[in-house]
Amino acid sequence: MTLQLNSCTYAYRRWQTPVLKDFSWQLPQGLTILLGPNGAGKSTLLRLGAAVAQPRTGTVQFDGLHSSTKDYRKSVAWMPQNITPIANLTAREYVSYIGWLKGMNRQDAWEQAAQALRQVELAEQADTRTTRLSGGQLRRVGVAGALVHQAKVILLDEPTAGMDPRQRRVFRDILRSLTDRVSVMMSTHDVADLAEEADHVTVLETGQVLYTGDTAGFLEHTPQGTASGRAAEGAYTAILERT
Repeated sequence: MTLQLNSCTYAYRRWQTPVLKDFSWQLPQGLTILLGPNGAGKSTLLRLGAAVAQPRTGTVQFDGLHSSTKDYRKSVAWMPQNITPIANLTAREYVSYIGWLKGMNRQDAWEQAAQALRQVELAEQADTRTTRLSGGQLRRVGVAGALVHQAKVILLDEPTAGMDPRQRRVFRDILRSLTDRVSVMMSTHDVADLAEEADHVTVLETGQVLYTGDTAGFLEHTPQGTASGRAAEGAYTAILERT
């Protein structure tokens, strides 16, 4: 089972140059890091994958399901960069509400919300109002919302933006723990998010895939003489500069 974009073209307005044109790509199993500068098309790719937007031409599918169908939207979860707390809702109520919106009955959504919060290490904050959670905790609530309806794919748009190094470490550990059950793609412009956990890397620039493959292959682009600890940054820069 894999998420596939087949010959997709998408522009935010009909008169604009397409952000993605005749774009084909598929999401591998495990944790994939989607790298690219601002304006590369990362958010557009995620929005198409999450069925938040539909391509002008081409198709988006998962396990034979078309992105326009209800079953597709149940299988693929999307977490935008900014998670907005809902006044007066606790973390558990928030996650349960997302499950209900995805078609779960209220009782199942309530029970599964507790389990989803445990998976992202927020069980102790289940009864805390979302307006009182930190930014990092709120992003984990967003991941719990993706897990509550048992999505098979989770798409995350710049989820570590604004987190300190320790918060990023915890967040990446949580994502890594999920990949035996779901495929995860996380977009970022910070190569530090690669760490050593990513299974795959895709580099996108102006709507074109410059590299897609395993992390080891990505790091092979690191120039000789690159300082220790900056291999990912060196590889990323080298790939961008060769275009």
